[in-house]
Amino acid sequence: MSSKSEKPEDHILTLSCPDKPGIVHAVTAIFAAHSINILELQQFSDTMTSKFFMRVHFGPANEGNMSAISSPFSDLAAEYKMNYSIRPYASKMRVLIMVSKIGHCLNDLLFRALRTGELRIEVPAIVSNHPDYAPLAESYGVKFHHLPVTRETKADQESRVLELVKEHDIELVVLARYMQVLSPKLCEAMSGRIINIHHSFLPSFKGAKPYHQAFERGVKIIGATAHYVTADLDEGPIIEQGVSSVNHAMSPKDLTEAGSKVETQVLADAVKWHADGRVFLDGAKSVVFMK
Repeated sequence: MSSKSEKPEDHILTLSCPDKPGIVHAVTAIFAAHSINILELQQFSDTMTSKFFMRVHFGPANEGNMSAISSPFSDLAAEYKMNYSIRPYASKMRVLIMVSKIGHCLNDLLFRALRTGELRIEVPAIVSNHPDYAPLAESYGVKFHHLPVTRETKADQESRVLELVKEHDIELVVLARYMQVLSPKLCEAMSGRIINIHHSFLPSFKGAKPYHQAFERGVKIIGATAHYVTADLDEGPIIEQGVSSVNHAMSPKDLTEAGSKVETQVLADAVKWHADGRVFLDGAKSVVFMK
């Protein structure tokens, strides 16, 4: 059952564990025992990996009954070898956005987060290896950090990025067309917490100028892929993909413009779902509980 409106006392439980009978009963029994209503419940058992995933939107839950369910959930996690988290529904995930010289995804994320409230995120800082979008960041009241990067300075630059992550309590890094390959060290430090928008329909057309590659191959659809970043370039678990129909009369510029529209929507969806606790890592792929 899904609620039509969210209240400040609502919370989100997310969990994953080895699959076995009785998990749903055990979880829902805790809520029932403490008179907490389940507003929405989604679950998935991956028969290939024998893993179980669940997202529960529950409430209202005040300080008293939240404290009361803490111990039962700790015991349950130990019994089922469960990774779980509970956070207030209204809490906003703290996000660091990284960008280079192409700004449509950055602009779209800032607008959705700080103007319309569509994305339940806070953006304490923006990092770029170019100074171009400092004025845009200033217009939104977001701190802009120009951190140039060369082969010689890459390690120091990424160390500064990690300092900013710690300084601002960053929970998620979003690469909004950040055109630098992250080092394995940074990927490991933020494993499962970096989302990239790849401007092509993976696994086709990797690397530079994918729309030119698509043009040369005469494709009939183009697309974009939002995925988690790993040390393997463009091989991380996919969160969302989108496509747009194209034809032989369109130039590389036309394809780029059409692709840009897809990129903004795909990245916004991926960030929204991650921030809402709807995405779970499942080996080389992801489980996404959409509404």
